[in-house]
Amino acid sequence: MSTTNDRPTSDEGNGTLRADAVLSKLSYAFRSEPGPVRDSNEDYAGAFVLTTPDDSWDRGPLFVVADGMGGHAAGEVASSVAVQAALDHWSQGTPGPPPQALRAALRAANVAVYDAAVEPGRRGMGTTIVGATFAGHEAIVGHVGDSRAYLVHGDDCVQLTGDHSRVGEMVRMRLLSPEEAAQHPARSQLTRSVGVDPGVQVDLTRQPVEAGDAIVLCTDGLWDLVARAEMADAFATTDHPTSAAALTDTIVDLAIKRGGSDNVTAAVIVVTSALPIPAAAGRRLFRRGRS
Repeated sequence: MSTTNDRPTSDEGNGTLRADAVLSKLSYAFRSEPGPVRDSNEDYAGAFVLTTPDDSWDRGPLFVVADGMGGHAAGEVASSVAVQAALDHWSQGTPGPPPQALRAALRAANVAVYDAAVEPGRRGMGTTIVGATFAGHEAIVGHVGDSRAYLVHGDDCVQLTGDHSRVGEMVRMRLLSPEEAAQHPARSQLTRSVGVDPGVQVDLTRQPVEAGDAIVLCTDGLWDLVARAEMADAFATTDHPTSAAALTDTIVDLAIKRGGSDNVTAAVIVVTSALPIPAAAGRRLFRRGRS
């Protein structure tokens, strides 16, 4: 089953989006808000999750967050088109190794936004995107732009993605410290985004996970206002540490309370079991070898 969102009115952009569910080995939630300043929401989020028992899945779950850009109404279109295209490709395509499948889904998002940008009023639109899936004891994250993924493990929170921005490049070249980058006036100038060119390079990260860990996907409207230490603290102090919905609300509410000028979006996926999440491609190869 794919989690979809009703398209709000154009005055609201993508409006307020939220969903959550508890699976046998995962708890997940996402929430997207216009924020305290903007009337329109150019962020978008979605998930594809099969509702059958996970030992019969032919592919794992996919969670996607995007932050659109490009003129009146175009940003909201770019982000929603990108997320829906990624989810559609994931749900309809032939299952394969999760890293390759994730890269293909995000490239499909790029093609969909690029094609949609030929319509009047949408020329030059684009979006960031970050997506995550799970297989075995591993999370696989893919991203383009400066929407981020974090791992929360115990009392620590680690950034898994590197921003495709001018400031991000300067941090990697050690010309800026992360603290200096957070205040730099060019921190929002992207060097890579979805939909601007017919092809795009997708960066992948593979991260071991265990029961109690969480993956956080978010746009800059959240990470610009909520520090890594605060994300970890939110997880450590919540009364429901396995509830992705409670954790999502905690960090989104904190960003909104601080009065940022951007939209705020986060998706949280909590690993709730020590058992592996089945890798569909591995099962198919095993069965083929036995026949």
